[in-house]
Amino acid sequence: MLGIDWTDDVRVRALAQEALDQSAVEVKLAASSPIDHKLMAKVDLFGLAAIMLKTMEECAGVGFECHGGPAWKAFGKALWAEVELRKLQAAIR
Repeated sequence: MLGIDWTDDVRVRALAQEALDQSAVEVKLAASSPIDHKLMAKVDLFGLAAIMLKTMEECAGVGFECHGGPAWKAFGKALWAEVELRKLQAAIR
């Protein structure tokens, strides 16, 4: 539905940025307007991404590697890179 090419690193990184920037307003909009299937799919994907990041973080904390298929690996890599960049930017400020 979202037409994502998981091998396109630039697009996947942009999607990761969007996932981390997703606002509560967008979530409410998707819930109140189930007509926008693309927005609903993004909200679902971004919610799963948050769960994935938390799971990967917890697994890494106990020395266990966990990941999904190629799409999740690509998205997870982009999410981690974006999180690390934001941490660095916050530390510089």
